[in-house]
Amino acid sequence: MTETTAATTATTEERDAEAAGRAARQHRPGPGRPVPTSTYRLQVQPEFTYDDAAALAGYLARLGVTHAYLSPVLQAAPGSMHGYDVVDHSHLSAEAGGREAFDRMVAALREHGLSAVADVVPNHMAVPTPASSNAVLWSVLRDGPYSPYVSWFDVDWSTEDHALLMPVLGSRIGQVLVAGELELDTSGEEPLLRYYDHVFPVRPGTESLPMDRLVEAQWYRLAHWRVADEELNYRRFFDVDTLAAIRVEDEEVFDASHALLLEMLRTGELDGLRIDHPDGLADPRGYLRRLADRTGGAWVVVEKILEGAEQLPDDWPCAGTTGYDALLRVGGLFVDPAGEAPMTALFTQLTGDPADFGPVVERAKREVVAENLYTEVHRLVDLLASICHADVRLRDHTRRALTEVVTELLVAFPRYRAYVVPGEDAPAEAARVLDEAVEGAREHLAPERHETLEVVRDLLLGREAGSAGRTAEDERAELVVRFQQTCGPVMAKGVEDTAFYRWFRLSSLNEVGGAPERFGTSPEEFHAFCAGLVDSWPTTMTTLSTHDTKRAEDARVQLSAVAGTPAAWAEALALWRQAAAPHRSALLDGPTEYLVWQTLVATWEPAGADGDGGPISAERLLAYLEKAVKEAKRETTWTAPDEDYERAVADFATGVLGDEDVLAQVGAFVAATAPAARAAVLGQKLVQLTMPGVPDVYQGTELGERSLVDPDNRRAVDYDRRSTLLERLDGGARPRDLDEEKLLVTSRALRTRRDLAGAFTGPGTGYAPLPTSSGYAVAFARTQDGEARAVTVATRLPDALARYGGWGEHSLTLPEAATGGRWTDVLSGRSYDAGAARLADVLADLPVALLVEEG
Repeated sequence: MTETTAATTATTEERDAEAAGRAARQHRPGPGRPVPTSTYRLQVQPEFTYDDAAALAGYLARLGVTHAYLSPVLQAAPGSMHGYDVVDHSHLSAEAGGREAFDRMVAALREHGLSAVADVVPNHMAVPTPASSNAVLWSVLRDGPYSPYVSWFDVDWSTEDHALLMPVLGSRIGQVLVAGELELDTSGEEPLLRYYDHVFPVRPGTESLPMDRLVEAQWYRLAHWRVADEELNYRRFFDVDTLAAIRVEDEEVFDASHALLLEMLRTGELDGLRIDHPDGLADPRGYLRRLADRTGGAWVVVEKILEGAEQLPDDWPCAGTTGYDALLRVGGLFVDPAGEAPMTALFTQLTGDPADFGPVVERAKREVVAENLYTEVHRLVDLLASICHADVRLRDHTRRALTEVVTELLVAFPRYRAYVVPGEDAPAEAARVLDEAVEGAREHLAPERHETLEVVRDLLLGREAGSAGRTAEDERAELVVRFQQTCGPVMAKGVEDTAFYRWFRLSSLNEVGGAPERFGTSPEEFHAFCAGLVDSWPTTMTTLSTHDTKRAEDARVQLSAVAGTPAAWAEALALWRQAAAPHRSALLDGPTEYLVWQTLVATWEPAGADGDGGPISAERLLAYLEKAVKEAKRETTWTAPDEDYERAVADFATGVLGDEDVLAQVGAFVAATAPAARAAVLGQKLVQLTMPGVPDVYQGTELGERSLVDPDNRRAVDYDRRSTLLERLDGGARPRDLDEEKLLVTSRALRTRRDLAGAFTGPGTGYAPLPTSSGYAVAFARTQDGEARAVTVATRLPDALARYGGWGEHSLTLPEAATGGRWTDVLSGRSYDAGAARLADVLADLPVALLVEEG
């Protein structure tokens, strides 16, 4: 080899090493693994099958997406409408069409140049009705610890009756036996125990026993449903008894539960995975490492809710999150921070609730810990008590003290989880967050409990506590893991499913992954967030709407627009409340009434080209309000409903919807705020579709979408209408209404991403904030290898902009295009030279612009 050749080879090796290092630093998929440039979420269910998805392939290709993003594809419980209640990991959903229909869908996608990614549920399986639908669970119910599947479930078999608790009875077991509601069925291949729709196996050799003794002899314990929150002995998903956690940390369980998915990744039927609720796993990092190893580093994103400035753990081998962190920042761009003080004052005046969200969160978490998650807390205390009793140096820390400490730590813990792995030193960030929780807990504990608090802190961090050399004990390792698995349910049930329904000075801020105490995002903060994504997570997912969001993207910003005119909002609200007085019962509380008005504004459909528009239907509004007031758990709950109160809420809502005078006033207000809402609807969509990351378009949201929390957001989508409108726009017609404007923005942004993939998701992708002379515009360039390839411009806070005289001579500085040409707006067709451009010109046709190099 010559010196020149050697030098060239060394240079190539150095470049390869540098590229590999950059890819690892940026958490990119492995070599040769495909990366979507965009995804389109499809909710597969019995009413929307794989064949229905196949029929959309041509439309999705024309829209500009590269991947269909499928809800869970494996066999779910009978009648499931969402797929997160898997019962069989070895088969594709039969209700959606099974393997044959799935193959037809894949073929149709490929024919149009598309691929698919799928949702994965590694944390839990369904406890279905009948239980026989889950063969793995059925085996454990029949054979208990002797089942070949006993390692699948996280069960505490040390209970007094050594049985898996099945809390399915409508009354206590004694009453059920006296009433003769349990029946032994011996007509089939094996004897069965029946309780109405529930069916259970009978332990071999016990079928001849009297019913009371037969029930006692099983490896499961039939119990009243209320027993679950106090004595459940299997880990579940949050507080949902019908979703039992599985132990994917066990390699055999991982392999069996992922075999079909891994095979589909190997054959290219799937290009990537979305991981549901990784915080529930015993070892999220270990799970992702195993997944990366089995798939060669496939594109994988995780449903991780990051609190505040929290970052995804750098040692997680995945592409990023499913986008709630992006949703928070993008939505915040279109919330006027000047509205915070008056909106807060109005909220406290109307509801009597505090101005500070913190006490509301604390109270809600405390209730959840004491009630909904009592079982999980009790199990933690059992572990701690056993650890302390086994170590003479810790023996004087009492069960009562441990209970108080665990309770306060769970209430004070500010995140879904810390990431401590038994046998490893706790990461500095995990120690810092736990120390923060310790200081919060200390304020609520008597001084004599502080020493116990320090011991528990050290145990949770895997540090030495008590006698030397005892850090590696199994119970201590289990405590570390189980505490982390409990933090998530406390946050989810306490904050998102309780506090968010109690405190809503502006309910559009109360979103999954959101922070209601934060009122708006500055352009500077947004640019910094995007720069961080490019540096470390350039192929993370971004989103505006999901199957879990509490309000669809346009409902949020349509309501957020009122923050730009808080005085007009307060005045209008006073008039509406006066006009609606005849519909208001004395039982109706202030917070719920305020939520009704906010929901009415958020969901009001603007009049379109077809003339439709107006308020939400009574059916949809009543279903939402029932869920909202029961989740709030202030006047009524799911388990102890107050029918008189719920009737008062429903009567008020239907009364308002039937009052033409009230609706006319609301409609006039929505029309007055429509320009601001339009700017936000289009602005947040374009920003999300062109910022760093892989954007997901939730089904149907290429047009206006003002749905509420599930199941409202799972309603059927009119794809024929969307396809017809897209054909109209592609034929050269100009948009006639906001729906068509949003479709234009969505399709042109997605196509630009697809055509310029290197600038958006390629190895050389970059992000550059662009200078503007007005803070009411946000602008940035997407670059490839340092050269600008696309420019995004969006209007923010138009009401404030108007108060300051509009755009006037404010300008935007356009960068040099990659080859020195002019910039052309793919939305309007207007062209501009590099350098200063008047914002009034760039945004003359729409409140947004997307510029690419001419030609």
